Amino acid sequence: MDSALTGSLARLARQRTAPLILELDLTDGVIETRPPDPVGAVMARHQPVIGDIVAALRLAADDRRVRALVAKVGGRPIGLGIVQELREAVRRFAATGKPAVAWAETFGEHTEGSIPYYLATAFTTIYLQPSGGLGLTGLAVERRFLRGALDRLGVTMQVGARHEYKSAAEQFTERGFSGPAREATERVAESVTRQIAEAIAERASVSRDEATRLILQGPYLADQALAARLVDALGYRDEVYAAVRKQVAGAGPAADGAGSAGPDRPELLYLGRYLRSRELANRARQLAGPRQRVVAVIRAVGAIRRGRSGRSPVFGTAMGSDSITAALRSAAADPRVGAIVLRVNSPGGSYVASDAIWREVVRARAAGKPVVVSMSDVAASGGYFISMAADAIVAQPGTVTGSIGVILGKPVLGEMLGRAGITTDSVVTGRHAAMFSVAQPFTDEEWALVNQWLDSIYADFTGKVAAGRGLPAERVHEIARGRIWIGEDAREHGLVDELGGLEEAASIARRRAGLPATAPLTGYPRMGPLDRLRPAFSSEDRKAAARTSVAPSLADGAGALAGAVVADLLAETWGPVAGLAARLGLPAHGPLMLPGAWTFM
Repeated sequence: MDSALTGSLARLARQRTAPLILELDLTDGVIETRPPDPVGAVMARHQPVIGDIVAALRLAADDRRVRALVAKVGGRPIGLGIVQELREAVRRFAATGKPAVAWAETFGEHTEGSIPYYLATAFTTIYLQPSGGLGLTGLAVERRFLRGALDRLGVTMQVGARHEYKSAAEQFTERGFSGPAREATERVAESVTRQIAEAIAERASVSRDEATRLILQGPYLADQALAARLVDALGYRDEVYAAVRKQVAGAGPAADGAGSAGPDRPELLYLGRYLRSRELANRARQLAGPRQRVVAVIRAVGAIRRGRSGRSPVFGTAMGSDSITAALRSAAADPRVGAIVLRVNSPGGSYVASDAIWREVVRARAAGKPVVVSMSDVAASGGYFISMAADAIVAQPGTVTGSIGVILGKPVLGEMLGRAGITTDSVVTGRHAAMFSVAQPFTDEEWALVNQWLDSIYADFTGKVAAGRGLPAERVHEIARGRIWIGEDAREHGLVDELGGLEEAASIARRRAGLPATAPLTGYPRMGPLDRLRPAFSSEDRKAAARTSVAPSLADGAGALAGAVVADLLAETWGPVAGLAARLGLPAHGPLMLPGAWTFM
């Protein structure tokens, strides 16, 4: 027999029986879910999915073959909510006594690295490459303001918001943070910094004040980080892996990788490959019980828009109300589904689309299917709108949520156009036909109409929050007004019920549905390639939830592609004022949107 074939068969046999050291590479980041389109799926093929990581670590914790976990940390930014979900999964794994080792070439190369280091603190051992550094510097939230430039151009911005904390348009109307925006932003930054300090204090067995001092004194060179006990050892990749092998398999030539492959020498296996092998083994057992009841996990990811979910090269993944509502209807009608977990990672978007999804959450509950929301990095504005009717809401301590408010406005370009020698003339057939024209400001009567619209949406939003959360209307207004909240503060104010991740949400869903603790989580709707090709029978068919919109072809050219995508998304999120939103430069997410872009580095 060919020696290469013999060696391959031997490796396959060892992978099925030998002890395992699982590897997790986080340098390409972590995503919430696979993109629905083929191109996006190919582009994200190297990025692990948070749900897969959590599931694999849960299985590995109870698997006697798995001896250790080694994770490479650093690289592409990961959202704070996902980082906290990863930390809890790693801590549960390490609680079994198995080594969980994090190693990094650097925690930020001359850049801020607090969040990747925060992730590493969940591991039992942290290694840092000797040439690396530790960018533990605290957090900075920076925003660009265009008011001065617009004044020079002769552009006036007219913006209405409900209420003072709804600051998405302040980049056009102010020269810096307004008082309410600064207050909310400072609270978020302080809360996240405190959470990082508490993690450092717990790991290093120091006080929180001492951990805060360590943050204020950063960044650190590698030897400084070691001296401060922020990392456990310095080493290159080969040294890290040799140490882990020695720890789990004992000293000797086989332990450092230089000797022969003895029967006790652990094999390396990526965490994703490990999960797939376990899933294949479990699938055969599940065929015997096809009527087993499950918890359906519906992923509501991206900006909220009308129509179908999709992905564009400009804005990334977007959730469409047609897709999410079809998934909720199908899950509510499926006898195998005992409960629903709605996983939300969204800055908001279209008010009308958000309301359509809210309605199907209400209907699913009325059909006897408990609905529990699991919030990821962000579930704000429209993202909170689609969550508020659930039986229970679970958020991470660092989830950005709230932002219960609405915004609308327009730029007035008359002066700027006049400077360029451009005049505007129009023919109108109604008194308010030109009210959204950028050539002239709103009249008092038109402002009254805008305010009526804003008041109506805000009243609907806060009224549904009060009903869904069981809070008095006055209390809802106090904590709404467009203000963002970090997850732990949102719980204190009654906007969420529990702190945790998908595992905690699933446990609550199982209890409320009377399901056993072993009832599996199932991505919903789960379909094969042929199912995706066949057309849906109706809007209540589960295949309707999997249909995705297609972005314009790259052959159209970069400029045409970007323009078409922006126009398409604006039309689906801002509705009748899409043109106004485009001219205003407002984010394409819609009137129910999170103010600013929240990325913790």
